[in-house]
Amino acid sequence: MLRATAEGVTLAVRAQPGAKKTAIAGVYGEGTTAQLKVAVKAPPLEGRANEALIAFLAESFDLPKNAVVLVSGELSRNKVFLLRGMTMAQATAALGKRMVD
Repeated sequence: MLRATAEGVTLAVRAQPGAKKTAIAGVYGEGTTAQLKVAVKAPPLEGRANEALIAFLAESFDLPKNAVVLVSGELSRNKVFLLRGMTMAQATAALGKRMVD
């Protein structure tokens, strides 16, 4: 789900657009193919769900929106985001806190 890179940390996400509210819905898959399942209130039209995901992840990881970059999966439910400037320890701690909330 999380992987360290030279620029920060990548996060694999499984999006569920059109939900009642935007929130973490658990983990999809297991092991090295695990993804963070995120329910997104916005519909999957004209990039609205991607924008909502970026805003939600920025808030969740305490980053500015421009530090959250969609790396792959623009038109797919399976997405990879780069969390620029984060260390693996910071990302793991933020994700752990968010999963408990």
